[in-house]
Amino acid sequence: MTMRAIQYDQFGDYDVLNLTDIPKPAAPSGQALVRLTVAGTHPLDDTVRWGKLPSGAVKPFPVTPGTVGVGVVEEPGESGLAEGSRVMISGGRYGIGVDGTWADYLVADPAQLLLLPDEVDDTAAAALSAGAGYLTAYLALTELAGFRPGGTVLAPGSGGAVGQGGVEIARHLGASLAVTTATSTAKAELSRAAGYEVIDLTQESLRDGVARLTDGKGVDVVLDGVAGPITGQALGALARGGTLVSIGYSAGMQADINVTDLIWKVAHVHGFSFSLFSQEQVNSINARLLDLVVSKDITPLVDRVFPLEQAAEAQRHLIEGSPFGRVLLGL
Repeated sequence: MTMRAIQYDQFGDYDVLNLTDIPKPAAPSGQALVRLTVAGTHPLDDTVRWGKLPSGAVKPFPVTPGTVGVGVVEEPGESGLAEGSRVMISGGRYGIGVDGTWADYLVADPAQLLLLPDEVDDTAAAALSAGAGYLTAYLALTELAGFRPGGTVLAPGSGGAVGQGGVEIARHLGASLAVTTATSTAKAELSRAAGYEVIDLTQESLRDGVARLTDGKGVDVVLDGVAGPITGQALGALARGGTLVSIGYSAGMQADINVTDLIWKVAHVHGFSFSLFSQEQVNSINARLLDLVVSKDITPLVDRVFPLEQAAEAQRHLIEGSPFGRVLLGL
C-alpha cells in the first residue's frame, strides 16, 4: 500500500519539492502510526530545504518536510495510545532528522504525541502548532526572559507566528503592554481588527512607536522572530535591564546593532532553541496552550489552507506572500 508524500532529493528552491507515492510505513515496536489530517508550514522548513543547517543535521535524501501536524492514531503499536485518538505532534525533529508531516502518514514517537481536547478541531490545533509561535513565546517569556506580570513586551511581525503568539501569550501572562509591528497600513488595520496593539512602521519608526507607548521607558522584553534591520531597532527600544530573545530571522540573518544599546541599557540577549527544553516541558506547555484555545484566551489565526499537492506554493506563500496567520496543508 502506498501513500502520498512531499519529498526532495536535493537542497534548493521551492521547485525541488515533489509530490510522490511511497510505501505506507508500518509502526516499529514502541512507535505509533498517525494518519495526518492537517500539517503546518514553518520558516524552518525553508531553512532546511535550502541546506542552511550544519552538515549532518538533516537526514539522508530523500527528505519529507514538515515539523508539525495533527492527525489520528491508526496503529498504536506498543505506545499505549488508543486507536482513533486525535493527536498533535509535540516536539521532535520531524522534517529534519526524520521524515516529517507533509505526508498522509507519520511514524511518531508516542512521547511526542499530545491528545487533543474534543473542543479543539484539527485546523485550530494545527494553527496553534504551526510556526511554534505560542509555544516559543511561552517558553521564552517564562524560562529565558524572566517575565513578570505588569511587564511590557514587543513581538515584531504582526502577521507571523511569533508576533501573534507573542502578543497573546504576553497578555495571558499579565503584560501591561504587548505590542507588535506592521510593515504596511493594511496589515496594521488587520492587526487592530484582531485586537493587537500595533506600531505601523509606515507611519513611525519602531523606536518612536515604543517610546510613545511606554512614555519613553522602552519595553522590558523583545521576542524577535524577525531579525534583519529590526534587531538593532529593537535593542534600542529596550528599557534599562531589558531582554531581547532572538528567535527567528524572517527579515534576514544579518543585523546591525549599536553596541551602546547593549552597554548603556545593561541589556540581556538570549538565543532561543527548543534544545534548551525537555520533552516534558514542551508537552506541558502545549497542553496548557490547548486549554487556552478551549477557553478562548488565545485564538490562533489561519491565513490559508493549501492541499498537499500545492506544498511548494504554500511554502512560497509563507515566505514571500506576507500572510496574516498560519499557512497550513490539508491532507
